[in-house]
Amino acid sequence: MQPDFASDGRIADLETLEQLFGKPVRTARGESDQLHAPLRTLIEAAPFLILATSGADGMDASAKGDAGGFVRVFDAKTLLIPERGGNGRNDSVRNIVADPRVALTFFIPGNNELLRVNGRAFVSVALDVREQFATPPRCVIVVRVDEVFSQCSRAIEQSKLWLGGRER
Repeated sequence: MQPDFASDGRIADLETLEQLFGKPVRTARGESDQLHAPLRTLIEAAPFLILATSGADGMDASAKGDAGGFVRVFDAKTLLIPERGGNGRNDSVRNIVADPRVALTFFIPGNNELLRVNGRAFVSVALDVREQFATPPRCVIVVRVDEVFSQCSRAIEQSKLWLGGRER
């Protein structure tokens, strides 16, 4: 049976949504506006992240990856992400120039804990910033942290992501 989208059951206000799910709760662990030592350790171990951006041409969620530690923790409020121009679309950096708001999710293979960072970014070509990396990238995405927290592991566990989506 095909759904009837003429009466799609759309939730159009927060009150109705809260009737379904309840009021929002803070379930994240370690919520902060700074990159404390345990959070830095996770970032420095992560070989992969998803960077979400929004700009005039729409939204983007781009994968970024390299050996663990490819993202540099510059200080308690600043991350440096090398941008090498991967697929040539440059959606993330184009969006950041238009709208500095970013959201990052860091993944570590085999670890069910996710680390989320929300903040504001800019794109830098300054040589001293690019030289923070052994092989200087074309530019660096500089993220100023607004909030950071460990995310519940339920989605990773339920997906069995580290098992290839299969039971052992």
